[in-house]
Amino acid sequence: MTYARLAPKLQGLRIVALDFPGHGHSGHYASNSSYSMWEYLEDVLLVAEQLGWKRFSLMGHSLGGIISTLLAAAVPERIERIALIDGLIPFTGEADGAAKRLGDALRARLAVRDKRKPVYADLERAVQARMQGVVAVSREAAELLAQRGLEPVPGGYTWRTDIRLTLPSVMRLTFAHVEQFVHSVQCPVSLVLAEGGQMAVEPRIAQLLEGRPFEVHKLPGGHHLHLNDESGAQQVADCFNRFFAAT
Repeated sequence: MTYARLAPKLQGLRIVALDFPGHGHSGHYASNSSYSMWEYLEDVLLVAEQLGWKRFSLMGHSLGGIISTLLAAAVPERIERIALIDGLIPFTGEADGAAKRLGDALRARLAVRDKRKPVYADLERAVQARMQGVVAVSREAAELLAQRGLEPVPGGYTWRTDIRLTLPSVMRLTFAHVEQFVHSVQCPVSLVLAEGGQMAVEPRIAQLLEGRPFEVHKLPGGHHLHLNDESGAQQVADCFNRFFAAT
């Protein structure tokens, strides 16, 4: 549903929108496994294999943008173009904090067994909670996300997402790693940066983009600018329609 406003405005594309495992209507990973970017990269390739696509383009928002960048760098022979919305690289971490990060992640994994997802008495309370989430969204965006993201349970509604998605990463790439990934992308790239988005606070984004032949568009709005309102969706669509028309 993150593309509910944007997809109808994109011209001449066949769009296959994925619910990653643990999200939306997709199944959850087994209880003895965990979620990471690397599994999602393989999931995208497996979908492409099932569809018989040898080469294809990727459009991603946030985590989807990160996965698109990593996949374009790792298997350049498969990816034609990538269109990114306020997502390019994962959060990084340097070596000196690796041991503490791993310990914190392992403790969180043990503790998650005792946690339960919140249950909302009605749809309105769930929508309000999503509006005020870690990354706030408009009411209209929250209502769209709730259509696919909620499921009825005794006592009301809860989110379909696997609670393990909230767990911290066991390890992070260093900035040197992500530099190499970005520099390894060979296909055309269109990157939309939201002026009030998550990437706006990363001071090294300019360093990553320096000398890269990416087309970069800085647009007004927050992290979900393509979903919060029709105006934001249209601005993103205008960028991507020109980008994909150039194929």
